Amino acid sequence: MFTNEEKRVKIYTETKPTTPSEVNSDTPLESLNLNWRENDLPERIRTKHVHRLHPYLGKYIPQLVEIFLRKFFKPGQTVLDPFVGSGTMLVQSNELGINSIGFDISIFNVILCKAKTTKYDLGKAKKEILDILEKVNKKPELQPQQLALWEKQGSYHSDYLKIWFAPQSLEELLAYRSLIEKEGYEYKDLLKIILSRSARSARLTTHFDLDFPKKPQTEPYWCYKHSRECSPTQDAIKFLNRYSHDTIKRIEEFSNLRSDAWVKVEHADSRNAELPPLDGVITSPPYVGLIDYHEQHAYAYQLLGLEDNSQKEIGSATNGASQRAKLQYVEDISAVFRNAMKTMHSGGRLIVVAADRANLYDQIAEKSGVETEAVLNRHVNRRTGRRSSEFYESIFIWRKP
Repeated sequence: MFTNEEKRVKIYTETKPTTPSEVNSDTPLESLNLNWRENDLPERIRTKHVHRLHPYLGKYIPQLVEIFLRKFFKPGQTVLDPFVGSGTMLVQSNELGINSIGFDISIFNVILCKAKTTKYDLGKAKKEILDILEKVNKKPELQPQQLALWEKQGSYHSDYLKIWFAPQSLEELLAYRSLIEKEGYEYKDLLKIILSRSARSARLTTHFDLDFPKKPQTEPYWCYKHSRECSPTQDAIKFLNRYSHDTIKRIEEFSNLRSDAWVKVEHADSRNAELPPLDGVITSPPYVGLIDYHEQHAYAYQLLGLEDNSQKEIGSATNGASQRAKLQYVEDISAVFRNAMKTMHSGGRLIVVAADRANLYDQIAEKSGVETEAVLNRHVNRRTGRRSSEFYESIFIWRKP
């Protein structure tokens, strides 16, 4: 078996960046240029339609996924993402008529993926979104029995919610949350995502640090994003209004692109989940010791009263990046791929996108029992916000023997 280093393919930066729609099964791997710059692939294209339904850290871009779906898979086949995250692979597979299944240990990620991939009755979805928005805009008071329910669930008196939200914001968010169940809407997952996205923006934090806030911001501050003094937000209703209309637009856009291919999303541990017959895998596994995938949506877990399975995360940030943590990461990721190959035909491809800074993926390939076909290097030279450091990732192309 060749090592990843021996199979590594150079992606030439002097060639024109690859256009995903031009890729097919005959496109040579060595011809791909995946080093898109901001001008080549602006943010509005990377976050088209439902891909921007809710912010999510550590996701790969849809154009990268599309290239490998077009290169290695055909309509009617079935592809797995065992770390489905925000559902990028599911959405792109559906656009191309490819069946897809995704697993995630995070229940919030499952809700997000279902909100993105559900085939909506657009008229009904729009009606429900605008109906609940109208009710919250009327600023309904929470009834004593509703407050008792929130207290029982541990949400209303959550220290997190009281610390991170101004009183008016919290009242509006809780009112919206209570109406989701009270009014008996059909598309609850979609409404929960609107609520979560609004809560993210309504937190007591600076405008330039929505990704990694370390403590609540309660006083006016100098805003690097707007180059002026700003004050922390005191209400959530403006975000509920903004994201409700944005959500309607995005699900309508995707409805014009989606196919009849099926999409399944399950709240499960991909190390031992039961799988249907598979033709391949496309995934971007969690990094070792870097991102806490539950903590990044702590506001949603608190507000929606979701089950926290962070202790089951592979490569959890709380476990750090010690040698012991890396060894466990190798074992866990390998177990996922071995499980995926149980129902995969011989020759099936596993496309794995990872920033392998710790050089663990040669070990993972060996323990998984795959053959390395190629490894593509990619320079991720679009950085957002105040993060401008160099970033590289590799695309490992493996085959089941």
